[in-house]
Amino acid sequence: MRVASKVIFLYRDANGFGTAIANSLKPNPNSGSKRIKSSFDLSLERYGIHDTKASGNIIDFVDAQGATQVTILLMQNYEPPIAGCAVNEVLKSITQESGTNRPLLMLPYIVSSSKLEQKVRNLGKISRNFPLYGIKIGPDTDSIASMVDGLPKPPSTLPIHDEILACLLQFVRVLRLETVFLVAPTSGSNTAAKQEREVLSELGEFLASRVGLSFSKECVEDDRVEKANASKEDWRALYG
Repeated sequence: MRVASKVIFLYRDANGFGTAIANSLKPNPNSGSKRIKSSFDLSLERYGIHDTKASGNIIDFVDAQGATQVTILLMQNYEPPIAGCAVNEVLKSITQESGTNRPLLMLPYIVSSSKLEQKVRNLGKISRNFPLYGIKIGPDTDSIASMVDGLPKPPSTLPIHDEILACLLQFVRVLRLETVFLVAPTSGSNTAAKQEREVLSELGEFLASRVGLSFSKECVEDDRVEKANASKEDWRALYG
């Protein structure tokens, strides 16, 4: 799998956060860059899985000279044990294609703020409306250090109740991939839809500023409305 030197790794989580971030990142206006979307399907037969593939979308941002500057990987969501196999296969495909010029990975994550201590939540509020934390994993280089500049580290006891993310964090350490892990807390309450959109915007704008893209709040709004409508339809289907 051929990717850019900077890769934002997302997946279609149940809350729709990954999809919302992927859809909201756009080329900078007047940059001449293009947003090109394709798909990938990687066999999992080596793990004894014959009826499922590691699949998802690839979104490349290609500049006016035809060079890919940023890649977004939006993988499907998987449950264990397939989740670990799918993550491993995608990372393996990236590293094999890249050779010695391995990309820098960015892993955005949204966690319920109720699971973080109050003093830690306050620590993350550095000139932002909502807290944002960052940690670098892998080789310590200038490029990775600049990505988390100004961000406090998340607590060592940060709960990771997500199989795909847990696998990603383990595998990037084993593969020694330059990785930036970004954490944005949200209340996780059904009554906090506005705050959820604002947290998504904070995270999306930070990502865009670090990789030279623009962020569209309108896309976040549209995605959250779609998700809300889908939830209503599911509820109606249960009761007729």
